[in-house]
Formats: sequence, C-alpha cells, structure tokens
Amino acid sequence: MADRSAPSCHLRLEWVYGYRGHQCRNNLYYTAAKEIVYFVAGVGVVYSPREHRQKFYLGHQDDIISLALHPERVLVATGQVGKEPYICVWDSYTVQTVSVLKDVHTHGIACLAFDLDGQRLVSVGLDSKNTVCVWDWRKGKLLSMAPGHTDRIFDISWDLYQPNKLVSCGVKHIKFWSLCGNSLTPKRGVFGKTGDLQTILCLACARDEVTYSGALNGDIYVWKGINLVRTIQGAHAAGIFSMNACEEGFATGGRDGCVRLWDLNFKPITVIDLRETDQGYKGLSVRSVCWRGDHILVGTQDSEIFEIVVHERNKPFLIMQGHCEGELWALAVHPTKPLAMTGSDDRSVRIWSLIDHALIARCNMEEPIRCAAVSTDGIHLALGMKDGSFTVLRVRDMTEVVHIKDRKEAIHELKYSPDGNFLAVGSNDSSVDIYGVVQRYKKVGECIGSLSFITHMDWSSDSKYLQTNDGNGKRLFYRMPSGKEVTSKEELKGVQWASWTCVSGLEVNGIWPKYSDINDINSVDANFIGQVMVTADDYGIVKLFRYPCLRKGAKFKKYLGHSAHVTNVRWSHDHQWVVSIGGADHSVFQWKFVPDRKLKDSLHIAPQESLVDSNSDDSDSDQSDVPELDSEIEQETQITYRRQVYKEDLPQLKEQCKEKRKSAASKRRERAPGNSIRLHFVHGYRGYDCRSNLFYTQTGEIVYHVAAVGVVYNRQQNTQRFYLGHDDDILCLAIHPLKDYVATGQVGRDSSIHIWDTETIKPLSVLKGYHQYGVCAVDFSADGKRLASVGIDDNHTIVLWDWKKGEKLSAVRGSKDKIFVVKINPYMPDKLTTVGIKHMKFWRRAGGGLIGRKGCIGTLGRTDTMMCAVYGWTEEMAFSGTSTGDVCIWRDVFLIKTVKAHDGPVFSMHALEKGFVTGGKDGVVALWDDTFERCLKTYAIKRAALAPGSKGLLLEDNPSIRAISLGHGHILVGTKNGEILEVDKSGPITLLVQGHMEGEVWGLATHPHLPICATVSDDKTLRIWDLSPSHCMLAVRKLKKGGRCCCFSPDGKALAVGLNDGSFLIVNADTLEDLVSFQHRKDVISEIRFSPGAGKYLAVASCDNFVDIYNVMSSKRVGICKGASSYITHMDWDIRGKLLQVNTGAKEQLFFEAPRGKKQTIPSLEVEKIGWASWTSVLGSCCEGIWPIIGEVTDVTASCLTSDSKVLATGDDFGFVKLFRYPAKGKFGKFKRYVAHSTHVTNVRWTYDDSLLVTVGGADTSLMLWTYEIEGHRDSRQCDSEESDLDSEEDGGYDSDVTRENEINYTIKALSTNIRPMFGIKPHLQQKEPTLDERQGVVR
Repeated sequence: MADRSAPSCHLRLEWVYGYRGHQCRNNLYYTAAKEIVYFVAGVGVVYSPREHRQKFYLGHQDDIISLALHPERVLVATGQVGKEPYICVWDSYTVQTVSVLKDVHTHGIACLAFDLDGQRLVSVGLDSKNTVCVWDWRKGKLLSMAPGHTDRIFDISWDLYQPNKLVSCGVKHIKFWSLCGNSLTPKRGVFGKTGDLQTILCLACARDEVTYSGALNGDIYVWKGINLVRTIQGAHAAGIFSMNACEEGFATGGRDGCVRLWDLNFKPITVIDLRETDQGYKGLSVRSVCWRGDHILVGTQDSEIFEIVVHERNKPFLIMQGHCEGELWALAVHPTKPLAMTGSDDRSVRIWSLIDHALIARCNMEEPIRCAAVSTDGIHLALGMKDGSFTVLRVRDMTEVVHIKDRKEAIHELKYSPDGNFLAVGSNDSSVDIYGVVQRYKKVGECIGSLSFITHMDWSSDSKYLQTNDGNGKRLFYRMPSGKEVTSKEELKGVQWASWTCVSGLEVNGIWPKYSDINDINSVDANFIGQVMVTADDYGIVKLFRYPCLRKGAKFKKYLGHSAHVTNVRWSHDHQWVVSIGGADHSVFQWKFVPDRKLKDSLHIAPQESLVDSNSDDSDSDQSDVPELDSEIEQETQITYRRQVYKEDLPQLKEQCKEKRKSAASKRRERAPGNSIRLHFVHGYRGYDCRSNLFYTQTGEIVYHVAAVGVVYNRQQNTQRFYLGHDDDILCLAIHPLKDYVATGQVGRDSSIHIWDTETIKPLSVLKGYHQYGVCAVDFSADGKRLASVGIDDNHTIVLWDWKKGEKLSAVRGSKDKIFVVKINPYMPDKLTTVGIKHMKFWRRAGGGLIGRKGCIGTLGRTDTMMCAVYGWTEEMAFSGTSTGDVCIWRDVFLIKTVKAHDGPVFSMHALEKGFVTGGKDGVVALWDDTFERCLKTYAIKRAALAPGSKGLLLEDNPSIRAISLGHGHILVGTKNGEILEVDKSGPITLLVQGHMEGEVWGLATHPHLPICATVSDDKTLRIWDLSPSHCMLAVRKLKKGGRCCCFSPDGKALAVGLNDGSFLIVNADTLEDLVSFQHRKDVISEIRFSPGAGKYLAVASCDNFVDIYNVMSSKRVGICKGASSYITHMDWDIRGKLLQVNTGAKEQLFFEAPRGKKQTIPSLEVEKIGWASWTSVLGSCCEGIWPIIGEVTDVTASCLTSDSKVLATGDDFGFVKLFRYPAKGKFGKFKRYVAHSTHVTNVRWTYDDSLLVTVGGADTSLMLWTYEIEGHRDSRQCDSEESDLDSEEDGGYDSDVTRENEINYTIKALSTNIRPMFGIKPHLQQKEPTLDERQGVVR
C-alpha cells in the first residue's frame, strides 16, 4: 500500500507528567475555578485536583518559561523562548487564545505581570538589554518599551497601591519604574549601609511605597521608596526564589526547602520545612509558592508540585511529579499492563500508571540511564546506563537481579527477544551483545557488523533474527543468538518482525522528508494492527504516519507540545495510547489514540486551535492525490512579482552615482521643456492575474486598475479619471462598503496600500511597513473602519489595519502557498477568512496576532485550491469557489456541502441581498438563490450578445471571468483577456473597456494622417485603436505568433507587422487581411519601417543582427545591412529614403545606405544636419541627455520626436515616460517625468498632429494616451507629473562654498536608524470625514 496520504486517525493529548521547576520561578497558581495552572515544555496545563483532569493550552511552539495570572484569576499570560518569541493571553477555562503579543521581544520572555485591574501587562525579554515592555494586551498593542538592565531580570511586579509604578529586580540590582504617557523611567534602588549589594530574586509590593524582596543569601530586604530600610536576616537558609502576596500576607519559598508564611507587616507566622515531611528528601528546593486561603501550592526544582493544607502542614500532598533536570531518553512499556517506564540522566527510573495518570514507583540508580526494556513476561526491567553497564531489576519491588559492565561507552538500546530467552544490548561502541536470560544473563553472542554506534534494534517474531540501525543510517541483520551477520536477501525474505522501532528500512522510507539529515528522527514505533506508526524528531514534533510507509515524503499528522527534541515514543501494549518523552524538557506526554471510526462522533468537538500551522495538521500539502492544478491557475502561481530594481531603490542608486553628477553639474544643462503631457485615457484592465478588482462607485462610475493606475471610468461620457499615487503594478483593489473609497495594493520592496476617494481622486491614507514584494489581496470590513491585506512574501503575511489611523492591529503568517483572497466577516470584524492554493482558513483576531483554523473537510473530500470566497446571510456561513468548479458551503469551520457551479475554476463570487452571482473560467455568469440550491439564470459571454454601443470587440466567446460586481441594474464582468463588460439583466452585453491580454506589448505605430494607432503584442494579436473621443478598439486579428513591431505605410493603407518567429506580414490597414508575408530570419523581428514618401522600401530589423531591405512593389529582398554586433533595437529613415540610422543592443549607432545596405561612417556633426523622417533612436549626440545617471541599471527603451522637432518623449525600464527638449545635448538633461506604467515602457509614439502621445507598457499590457499641452495653454490644474529631479544641486551655478555646504550630510549616526516607522496622515492634514447624512446624499 504505497498510499502517501496522511492517516485518518489521530492523537489527542491526554496527560502530561511533569512541571517546569528548573530555571523558572513564580509559575504555579490557583485559578478562580480552584484549578491549578502551570506549564511544562511548550504546553500550558490547567489541572483540576478534584477531578484529576488536565486541560492543555497548545498555542506556543517552543518552551514556555514565564507565566502570570490575571487579577480575576481566569486569564493566564505565558511567554516562550525562540527567535521570534511571543506572549499568549489565554482563558484557563476554555484553553482558547484571547490575545497574542508579538514582534517586539527576541530570544525569549523572562517574566510577565498584570497590573491591578488587569488592563495592562508588563513583559521582560531575554535579549541583551532585558527589554521591558508594557502592553495594552487586549488590543495587542505596545504602549511603552525601555531597556531593562544590563544583567538578567528575575522578577517584575506592578505596584498594586500606586498606579503606573513598577518594580523589577535581578542580578545585583533592583529598579523602581514609573510609567508616564508612553515613557518608562527607572530609578535604581539604593542599598546604602543597610545591606550588601546583591542579587534580588523575587519581590512583592505593599502599601505606602513599601516593597519586600527576597535575596540570594536568604535575607529579605525591605524597601521604602527607592531606599533599603531594613533587612530580615536569615529568613531562609539560602536564596529566596519565590514570594507571593495574598489577602492574609506573604508566602516565601527558598532553596533550603522551606516555605514561610508572613503577615501583612512581614512578621513571621509559620514555617514549613518540606525536607522534613514524609515526601521530603535532601536537596529539595522551592521554586514557586502560591497561598490562597488555607491551601498552599509549592513547585520544586525537581518538577514536583505539592499542595499543603495549612492546619495539617506536616502532611503535604504530592499532586504532580516528573523527572528532574537532565536529558530523558529511556522509555519502555509493560507488555501486558497499562504501565510506562522511564529513565533519565537524573539517575531515577520511574513507573507511571497510564490509567491513574500517576507515578507508582521510583528507584534511584548509580548512573544516568539511557534506555530501558521490559521482558516479555513483564517480570524484569533492564536499564542501559551511560557508563556502558546495564542493570536488571524486578518490576514488582525494584530490587536488583544483576548488574553487568562489558562496555566502556553508553548503552543506547536494549531489547528482550519475543520468546523471552535473550536480551540484546546495543552500545555506543558499535556492537550488540546478546545475553541469555535464563543463564543469569551470561553473554552468549556478539554482533560486530556496524561501524557506528547502535541506535535501534528489533527482533523477528521467531527470535531467530535481529535487525539494527546505526549512526551511519546503515541497516544490518544478524542470526541469533550467535550474532553472525546475514547478508543474503533470500534468507530474510519471509522474516516477520515482532516490533518495528527502526528508522531505516523500506517500510519506513516515507517518514523521511525528501531532504533530511538521517539523524533527526529519534524514534519510531509501529502499530501493526492499526496500520499506523508514530515518530519522534529533533523539532519537538510527534507525527502519525500510515504503516507501512514506502515512498519518501509521505503525508502525516503532526502534534506539538514537546519543546525541543522528542527522544522516544512507544505505543502502549493495547495500542490505546502513545507515550512520548522529551529530552531537554524531561516531560512524559501521554496521547490517546483516536481511530477513524471514532472521528465521526467527535466531529462536533471544535478542533483545538493553535498558532502554529495547526497542532494536528496534515503535512505540507494535504494529499498525494491532489488533482492537477488548472492550467490558468498554474500559470498564475508561477508569476513572480520580484523586480531586479524597485523604484524605492532609486535614491540610493542616484547617491552611488554622485561623482558622475558632479562632473555633469559643471556644464550648463538644457532646461526641461515648457510643454507637458497629461494622462487622458488608458486601454486595459488587469484581469490575467487578479480577481474581484472591478466595482461600481456610489455615483455609478466604474473603478478598476491597470498597470500603476487606479481608473475611475464614466461610461456615459466614455471618460476616465486617474489615481496616480502608486509607482508600480497595482495587484488588488477593494471598495469601501459605502462605495466611495477604494483601497489598492501594489508591488514594491516595502509595498504600500493606498486608500483613496473615487470622487476627489485624493489619497486618504497610505499603509506601509509590513508587506514585502507586494500586496495581492485587500478587503474592507463591513463598517469600513478596518482593512485586511495579504502580502506576496514567502509567508503570505496577513495584516489587519485600522486604516484611518494607519495602525497595524494584528498580523500573522498566512500560508506557504499563494493566497488569492482575504475576506473580513461582515458581522464580526474580528474574524476573517483567506483562500488560496490548497488553503481555506478561518482566522480570528487575538490581540496583535490572528489565530487560524483550517477548514474542516470531514468526509466530504479534500482541500481543493480555492479561488474566491464570500460570507453569507449569517455570521457563520461562508462560501468558497474551488479550482474544480465547485462552490463549497461552510458553517463555522466545517464544510457542509459542495455544489457544482462551473466547468473549470470559479474565479469570482459576489453576495447579493438575496442570492449570489458567480463567474468562472467557462465564461458563464450564474445567478443563484440564497442557499446555492438553484441556479436562477446564466449569462454566457458571447460575441452574439454584444450590444451595438460596445466600445470594442470580444476576442473570443466565453472568456475566463475574473471579476464580477453588481449595481445600477447591471452585472459588471472583468475577463482574463482584459475586457470589462456590462451585462444587462435582460441579456445584452456592452463592452466598455479592453486592452491586450497577458504577454508583453512592444509593437506600436500611429497612423500617418488619422487619429488611430496599431499595436501588436506577445498575446498573438494585432489591434487597431481609435484615438478620437470614442476610444475603442476598431479591429483585432489573431496571429500565428506574437509580434514585437508594426508600422503603417506612408499612405496609411498598409500595415507591416514583425513577428517573433522571424517572419513578417503586410496587411490591409482596414480589414487586417494579408497582402504578403515573408520569412528570411529565425529570430524575433525587432523593428520594421517603411521608407518615407511613396513607401517604396521596407526595412526589417531582426534580433540576429541584420536589417533586410525589401522593395515593396516587387516584394523582393534587395539589400542586407551587415555589421551590427548585437540585436537591432531602433531604426529611422532620412527624409529622402536613402539613409537608414540603426541602434543596437550593444549601444552602437550605425548608418546604412539604402537600398543596398552598405555601411557608412558619418561624423556626429553631420548626423545633426541630416533631415530625418522620424526620430525614434536613443543614441547619438542629439539625445545624450536622455540617459539617466543610473544608465547602467536601466535602459531607455524608446523615444519619439514631435514633428516640430522640439520635444523628445522617452520611455524607460523604470516605467517612466519623460519629456526632454530636443536636441538633448550634454549629459543628464532635465526633463518632466510621468508615472503610470508599472515596469518598462516599451514604446512611445506621437500621433500625426502631435496632439497625443501614445505609450505601451510591456508586461502591464496597457495602451495609454496622453494629451500634449503647449506651454501657456495649460489650465492652472494640478499637474500629474513630477517635474523632473529638479534637485537644486543639479543646477550647478553655485558658489563653491555653498555647494560644499549643500552636500554636507547631517545625519547623526545614533539617530540614523529609523526607530519607529510613522504612518498615516497628521491630524490637521486629514480630510474631514463627511457625516453619514452628507455621505448618503450622493446616492443617485
């Protein structure tokens, strides 16, 4: 059975033996429900002594080391260690997370304390500064932070009698803090003559500014204000680790094993010496005390918890035990009884009852114990020691049977043979010894095939063979009892193994990740009957796999709880439980095994939620039989939005080029041109990799995005207005519930989200600082106050914002795979859902974190890739569309049913008051009733249904639908092909806007005497656009290959198109039908040009470094221009049609004579005198100034000169369109620049009368029209351009001193690191929020 899916059964944590006493203090309390709360390893435990039951909090992913109880004694705060440690505040009753505090501390959180009314929490970090932080923990917000001390801080407490005062203590110091506003200021305690300066371990605050503290030497120091006023000497015989204040007074506990009770004035009441009691022992040390009424809880260094009733104080009650400090490696289970045996480096062996959850026997040995085994009859217990010896005890009374030392190095594994006759002992010196049990453990054999230490062993069922694993990952077989190695595979064919605990072998191949170090799985145990096995590894994870598990990288379910490495794991004899033990956390976990059939009954139990990827979770990808991804989605997931250079890098790059600038500044430079351009119309809509990015505004306009532009389109007037605040591709757009504001997110190194008003086109807020590389999804909450966003970083971080304040409320890592959509629950703004590749997660906010639960699929199928989601008519109903065409209906986190909605992926969904509308790859829009039971109506997007008023043509029937929105009696549809359509409810479809499809657009030509232009793109289409106010696509033709260039003949009747396979066509400019086609080249045709005048010749340039010249009339090739050393980029004819100017990728400027193609050398002065029919070149002295200072990083890709030869427009790889005066002589000319395209502008052309500039934007697929505004005619309207980098130092003409002063860098080193990024808009600059009445007045 090579099934790689995860098993359907699972494990539930039932009991944890142990308590973390070492290196921690003050971590044991009574809750309001009289339960006891503490922690062990990475688990918060709530233990009810009355019912002898434990509940577990599993929100941490590493060792917990600090704990504080809220004054109302229900909520608990715990802090963990780790690289990015966080604090969880959780409810001890429900063991669910209430809040997560993160992103501030590093290394770990050493202490925690709530203030008197429980509103604020203080935490101390383990970093080098021992940072102290005060939190408004419910909001997850940091109120204040300050460096705590240069040395460790052991305890911190709020002064319960004075607000805003805290006290902290630690190595050789005590500090008194006051919190004023958001600043924390410390004053050091003055020891004076009253006592020695020493380490203070714990403290408690009393009234009248009195503080009591426990010192390392056993004295109690009493402070008044910041001064030491008296000491109570010898309160304890050694360090005082814990002090607890309650109504009756104070309890202290120390290293001397005593607990002392004091009254409110610190007069002694009584002393309890735990070492003298029945359960006591020498060396008992108290780490934690808690006094409530007549009960006292005591936690010890050696992981015990005692409960003492005050009037029977000499009979403490031992309620929890665990192993002491030291690694725990030995684990064995009894063959017939529910018992587990463990042995540790603390030299004790302990027997635990799995039924009573209690320690029933313990025995101390001479040496640290490393492994254990119980004989088949359950009578003997063998223990392997660290010094190479082993000891056999009788289980019933722990008396010694025999002690043998044949080896010098540690014993790692021992096992009794199934027939009970032999004991195999594997040691660190690479050998296995065989002993005869009946002969009083006489050595009868030895196996010496291994070259490395022995790690695991298993006997065959007939006791005739032994298999071993060693540290090299080798698996060897031996004949028993002689120990002779077996090498023939034949002999081993039919061998049945009595147990399987080996980590290498065919049956367990699947437990190894595909790329892994062989030693990171410490233990395996197979349950043959249940066909599952459990593994323990170095990452603190217990995993459940199917058995046998043959193929590498099998799926599993994983369980967290142990913090560091899990050293051993075993099934109990009847397979009811799994027992796992932790090395460094020396705790014993007991897990209940829940087989498949029981799962169905337990489905109504909500899954335990957790902050880590989920505490029980199918591994990386859930199933092996996941269907192939739909091709369209596959394509989309492979798009990378990373840029070599981001616009944010420009200032730095310019800085690096400062030297070059200085040299240029001395020369007088041409000023920027007086004329300017303004964005007028954009053809295009981003549909190929975005979804749900198209909406009606309040006033019935349509808002969407393309390239770096937010577009508001008025369909009555066919005009557009633009939001130009972004400087790179916009990837997502969401509209405010009142339909007047939108949020857009862009690509960028530190990408930003802009919230802007669709009426005024002004930004209201810009959010930055949390998303790397880009923002791929945004959504407003129903009240419009919050915004959720998802990044395209590797973790697909999800952030929840209060957007008006510019404040991050919560953040969490979303998923490793791409997330497509985030939706905030309209009824509960603290809940949201995300969908993506094999991902459906429901999140709820908890302070600064978000807690996610995977959608529970149950038996209804497998997690599909989800493409869209909406919430339904109640807070727990949600609907998602899958990549296979189903709509999934969810209640809370459970999938209740699926409905087949489309063929192929469901890309978009929209909820109506009564019902839903969906759109899919099949090009169908479907209207549904409110339960998705019935499909009420479908609209197919077809050419036949296009209404006469359409602004263009549908490229194909049933285009893939990417966005749907409703309003104003219509359905608005956005397609993958870049079309925006309006569907009338009665059926006719109007096409409003369209652009090229996915693929780069390079080819652009304007007509010689009409306001039209042609474009050709890698999307394999040639299109003709009307540039007059009707703004529509007039004609389109599909090509066999993509194209990179095109050109109208001088009479405008023919159009030449160069294709990517080296061929070119000449077509009729009206009908786009072929006139003629040629293929002489293999490589891309990069530029094509008719000679001026009669258009007698056609020059065709290709990427294989040649220009071919054809005679148009005779259709023959008449010349070849050779001599270019790189591909051809630009070409221009002179007015006579006799000379050709050519630019190449190696930045050569070459001249050829037509029609033969002979190379000419022309001095640059002469070049300027030649009259050129057009100028689209980027090289030569006339355009030296168009190359930016950072010309090495970026290229100027295109240029075009106005017909009056005054203004040169350029497009570059940064997405800038720039205007220069012509000729642009001298380096680094001044310019006006405009941002609207996102990445590279591939081509720019003026229309025949210079009234418009037309630009195309490569990968952003858009065609933009800019109106040309002559100086003096300009209205006083605000200009969309950035007037060029008119940084004054570029002007030159300064006095030298002034120049120097101007360049001095005044950053003070200490301040140059930005301490805290600031966001949002200053209050006096914020726009006044219109009142509700004012806002509603706009609806028409």
